Amino acid sequence: MGIFNALTGQFINVIEWKDPSANTMVYRFDTNGREIMMGAQLTVRESQVAVMVNEGKIADVFQPGRYTLSTQNMPIMTFLQSWKYGFNSPFKAEVYFVNTRQFLDQKWGTSSPVMMRDKEFGMIRLRAFGIYSFRVNDPTGFLKEVFGTAAYMTTEGVAGQVKRTLVSGLSDAIAQSNIPALDLAANYDELSQFALQSLAPRIEGLGLKLESFVIENISLPEEVEKAIDQRTSMGVVGNMQQYTQYQTAQAIRDAANNPGGAGAMAGLGMGAAMAQVMQNAVQQPAAPASPAAPAAPAAEAPAAPAGETKYCPECGAKIGRSFKFCPECGTKQG
Repeated sequence: MGIFNALTGQFINVIEWKDPSANTMVYRFDTNGREIMMGAQLTVRESQVAVMVNEGKIADVFQPGRYTLSTQNMPIMTFLQSWKYGFNSPFKAEVYFVNTRQFLDQKWGTSSPVMMRDKEFGMIRLRAFGIYSFRVNDPTGFLKEVFGTAAYMTTEGVAGQVKRTLVSGLSDAIAQSNIPALDLAANYDELSQFALQSLAPRIEGLGLKLESFVIENISLPEEVEKAIDQRTSMGVVGNMQQYTQYQTAQAIRDAANNPGGAGAMAGLGMGAAMAQVMQNAVQQPAAPASPAAPAAPAAEAPAAPAGETKYCPECGAKIGRSFKFCPECGTKQG
């Protein structure tokens, strides 16, 4: 019995991987030089894929489930090893467990500014950062292109390559989105979705799938930020009347708190009044010119009864005898 146990201890009967970490992408099952028993139990858990490799060549792939290894469920190994039907002897092979779950909260950022062509400002430099998530979408492709023959690999082993690939394509994604630089901050969600669709194909060749791409911040050049501030200020001052009232109230309050501020308040009040006049001039249309009033007829001397008239010695106008001044020339009468 002891000899049998010693012999069976030289072979592998159970193959499985319990992942204790959160960032391991690939784990090579440690055979420790032993052979795998035909009929051994292979357990592949959810979010795992087991890949069997024979002499450096990728053979059979096992999705989540429990398997009893045999020639029936190892057709590629059977072909590569030229096993005859009913082969039951132990065999050598490498088994790799690939973690296919989503790796979250991966950081990305622009170590140097990326270029963007904007219709309003021309070529500008942007800095940005955010997070992304990915998973292994093609286990065999990932083993061929990235993993190699190491014992295991974590996300740190591919994060640098993935991040550089994504950042290098970010400027193209921003330009293709046609979102003006002044509107980028208000369209992070839309730009993130567009970038996700644009950048995902760039890492498919590595056997990876980009699941999410989030832009948390975009830093614009200083001159563009000033333009945004000016546009915001103009929006605030859009109602000149309310703005003038607010400024006047602020000046009154400041003058009340400052004994020597009466002169400054008067000056500001004059400026506010001028602003009000300008606002009214801009907003109110000019009143139509009223038609000219007809000229008043020339004053005529009041009529005087016959026999009660006389003539002005200065201008000869006929006037009443009781008039003390001539209504025509204004000369005082005697």
